Amino acid sequence: MSIKITPKELSESSNQQVSPSSYFHRGGDQQLLGQTISQRFMEIVNRFPDHEAVVDVILDRRLTYRELLQKSDGLALGLLALGFQKGDRLGIWATDNIEWILLQMATARIGILLVNINPAYRTVELEYALRRSEVQGLFCIPSFRKSNYINMLLELIPELNNGGANPNSDKLQSEKFPHLRNIVVYDPQDWRTTENTKRPAAGFTLWKEVIDKGEEQSFEQLENIAKELDMDDPINIQYTSGTTGFPKAVTLTHHNILNNAYFSAKALEFSERDRLCVPVPFYHCFGMVLANLLCLATGACIVIPAEHFDALKVLEAIEKEKCTGLHGVPTMFIAQLEHPKFQEFNLSTLRAGIMAGAPCPPPLMKKVMEDMHMKNILIGYGQTEASPITHLTKIGDSMQRRTETVGKNLDHQEVKIVDHDTGKIVALGVTGEVCFRGYHIMKGYYNDPEATAKAIDEHGWLHSGDLGSMDKEGYVKITGRLKDMIIRGGENIYPKEIEEFLFGHPKIAQAAVFGVPDDYYGEEVAVWIQLHADESATEDEITEYCKEKIAHYKIPKRIWFVDQFPMTVTGKLQKFRIREMAIEQMKKESK
Repeated sequence: MSIKITPKELSESSNQQVSPSSYFHRGGDQQLLGQTISQRFMEIVNRFPDHEAVVDVILDRRLTYRELLQKSDGLALGLLALGFQKGDRLGIWATDNIEWILLQMATARIGILLVNINPAYRTVELEYALRRSEVQGLFCIPSFRKSNYINMLLELIPELNNGGANPNSDKLQSEKFPHLRNIVVYDPQDWRTTENTKRPAAGFTLWKEVIDKGEEQSFEQLENIAKELDMDDPINIQYTSGTTGFPKAVTLTHHNILNNAYFSAKALEFSERDRLCVPVPFYHCFGMVLANLLCLATGACIVIPAEHFDALKVLEAIEKEKCTGLHGVPTMFIAQLEHPKFQEFNLSTLRAGIMAGAPCPPPLMKKVMEDMHMKNILIGYGQTEASPITHLTKIGDSMQRRTETVGKNLDHQEVKIVDHDTGKIVALGVTGEVCFRGYHIMKGYYNDPEATAKAIDEHGWLHSGDLGSMDKEGYVKITGRLKDMIIRGGENIYPKEIEEFLFGHPKIAQAAVFGVPDDYYGEEVAVWIQLHADESATEDEITEYCKEKIAHYKIPKRIWFVDQFPMTVTGKLQKFRIREMAIEQMKKESK
């Protein structure tokens, strides 16, 4: 349905003639789900108890819906035994694995907010994440690639070495993290012999100990708690960077993310017959909502090809498990298509999936549709604060629609394009800021009403910071960003966060972080650095300073040392000019 807006309400600042056919767009042919995540999950389990719910291909682990419920309920009882209750915050710092999904469903069952923590985080970022959302418990794996999570935690919380520094309780007592009381470590590799999992230090709790404690709890208690939950209760905290300072803690409800998953599944025409290969990370909304929850809300099967993205393992999983769906950002699809063994795999079972995180060039879309048999691949757009999907193309849309637009908003969502300066709706085809309103808008930033008020106006519209235009059928084209955000291979990176980190280097007087074009990732992180007087530094020195402290994808790949920055007459940094000059320099270097 489209709602007409009169010409008087349109932006007067637009240089283009105002059209009388100007709209904000709203969809809504199907009813919203009025359930908690747990209620929907129980409904699906009752319908498809013996269907496979999740498969970990590498570890050869398979759970039916009945088994997934039993194991997640056992974990939920363990959490209750540890003293966790509705409204508490429990962090998960791990790669993609079945335990991640068990914790996702266990916390939803008893109303605990699951706090997603990026596996790439280093000590500075982890400390901030734990503090910002006042995390009371943390589940983590021992390590990931070169990141030793245990050592990082011991560095941040030395009390873990002596049993938690609380002689009268089995709870952790940390001076730096007063809210944190339990850290549970688990190793997915030990799933067959959990009793052999070693305690890394006295203050850690083991997964098996949580499950054992749960056996002492009453199942009736679990049922009673679940009945008291409300669909509008907060249930998840996702971290997203802001234009100023460190990441914000986005608080999402059952109603937010369950319906976003449900209507995304409807757009894909997903059902209990589908098997979705999930190479995207669970900590991100793409993985947690549009993959895990999308499947669990429809009876489909989640196929985990590996703990982190590996193109070959994805191709192997698709063929072995006869997957019908595949999600990913454009760089993931490129890596699969360009893998030397691509032609060896039978991918004919594929039909649909979501590509999001960056624009999809027409040649890539054509290859995905033809060479990967994904005739129904959809382009998605959104942001964490919107649960996350706000727009999807439709099955049957033309190549032009799929490569030049991000589609139309989902059912029961509203979208409008406004003039950034006046806030008035602009004419069709005119560029302005994209704004959203509906069931999917976050509850707010955790304990940050000021930032929430800046993001969501008094009328309930979330201002995206993205620039776009809308056509008469409601299709939106994204044309740019008001923010300085860098999008590297689907990862949203905000320069301010990296700049503030770099200012901690004793030699750096000023830093300007920005994005530069990259053929593979879309954009890469670059920086101009002005050193203090009489100081000198090298690119390697700056890179080493960043290593082990911030996530690898945030470390600048291009570093320039400069004497001064281009400024406006009022003394404001002209970052757009810096980017232009940097790109010109890159062109000269490539000749």
